[in-house]
Amino acid sequence: MISKNIVKQIHSLEQRKFRKSEGKFVAEGNKLVEDNLSAMRCHRLVATAQWWEQHDYAHALAEECFVVTRDEMEKVSLMQTPQDVLAVFYIPQPTPFVPAADALTLALDCIQDPGNLGTIIRLCDWFGIHDIVCSPTTADCFSPKVVQATMGAISRVRVHYLDLPQCLADARSRGINVYGTFLEGANIYDTNLSANGIIVMGNEGNGISDEVAAIVTHKIHIPPFPEDAQTSESLNVGIATAITVAEFRRRF
Repeated sequence: MISKNIVKQIHSLEQRKFRKSEGKFVAEGNKLVEDNLSAMRCHRLVATAQWWEQHDYAHALAEECFVVTRDEMEKVSLMQTPQDVLAVFYIPQPTPFVPAADALTLALDCIQDPGNLGTIIRLCDWFGIHDIVCSPTTADCFSPKVVQATMGAISRVRVHYLDLPQCLADARSRGINVYGTFLEGANIYDTNLSANGIIVMGNEGNGISDEVAAIVTHKIHIPPFPEDAQTSESLNVGIATAITVAEFRRRF
């Protein structure tokens, strides 16, 4: 049986201030928990008897293990439709990050929607981008909604929160190309792209900030089809990121 105090502690991790102070986050669902168990340190593992029967090895991978009923899982879960397993993982300790000249890196300037951020982390995992650099105003990658949307990619993609203008300026001073998506940018399909560099994606409503835009070396744009068509004002940032990254990878 799981205590009310532990349930309260788990629910507190919905809030960023408690994730930060405790250094922990919540993941729910078979794939998400199993992917993270192989890559991250687990503090607490809560699951139904049926799940434990199929994953007996997991007892050795968590500091605390609980077998709960379906009713108890509904009380513990942060989701509207609880699944069979929930885990509390330790947030990996941040490490100093310097963009590599021989890699493709994604930069996020104030992406605020958790679903968008989770989708972007997931597609970076798909396209082999191992590092994302974010402004401090970008959504917390360890919030439950973001973690859920990553579908396990959070254990394989490193997300760094830092002074984004300074990071990009340092990269540019080392000769690294800094691409940014703008409505007034050059057609991405007609632009010479490099195999390596940094791709900047901007805020859902305001795009890339002026401070970051001043550092961008190549402004690019995903055109509608046909180019003079009356269309929506812009693309969702998750979709725009997927198209942009796919075009970079397609070239090389």
